[in-house]
Amino acid sequence: MTNHPVVSRAEWLAARTAFLEKEKAFTQQRDELNRQRRELPWGKVDKAYMFDGPNGMETLGDLFEGRSQLVVYHFMFAPDWDAGCPHCSFWADNFNGAIVHMNHRDTTMIAISRAPYEKLEAYKRRMGWGFKWLSSGDTDFNFDYHVSFTPREVSAKDAFYNFRNQDPLMSEREGCSVFFKDAAGVVFHTYSAYARGIDLQNTTYNYIDLTPKGRDEGNRSQFWVRRHDEYDR
Repeated sequence: MTNHPVVSRAEWLAARTAFLEKEKAFTQQRDELNRQRRELPWGKVDKAYMFDGPNGMETLGDLFEGRSQLVVYHFMFAPDWDAGCPHCSFWADNFNGAIVHMNHRDTTMIAISRAPYEKLEAYKRRMGWGFKWLSSGDTDFNFDYHVSFTPREVSAKDAFYNFRNQDPLMSEREGCSVFFKDAAGVVFHTYSAYARGIDLQNTTYNYIDLTPKGRDEGNRSQFWVRRHDEYDR
């Protein structure tokens, strides 16, 4: 950092203006990618799932809460864990306050994990979050959407995650899935993303990426992340 170029104001402005053109091109490319994402084919959800949450047992269709679009964050919290994943907690800190804005664009957002609802609710209180969090319990939901894996898959280091077979590393992995419900109440799976595919959903990283040091993680991705009540103040 101490050897970084330092130039005059005029040179700084010229370099920044030139870089702005690259940023604009990237924004246009992202807009086009978003358009293409919206044109991807959908899959009809034929399987019935039941989720345990603050309103008791609810179906996937119930979770839309009167809206046509549903975003599900697949929060890593296995049934035998005492606390939720610290990295998923980092993501939750970022989307918790944004959901009210999503609601005004016909979108509901929730989190789903395999841990019992009582554990989810206790951890949510500890973290001070307000989003709706439900347990998929013993259903196939997490396995069908490729964010939970059997002991055999973990042991064999071979499971379908992020659209290819690979070592899942553990029984739970992170992801985000999107659903649409039509006027007849039919639910469709429209999109899923995993691993760095959910990178843009973390606004903290978006701000850190603007700084001179950037993420400063080297090859130790997120080694520094803690639950927000575990950092040294």
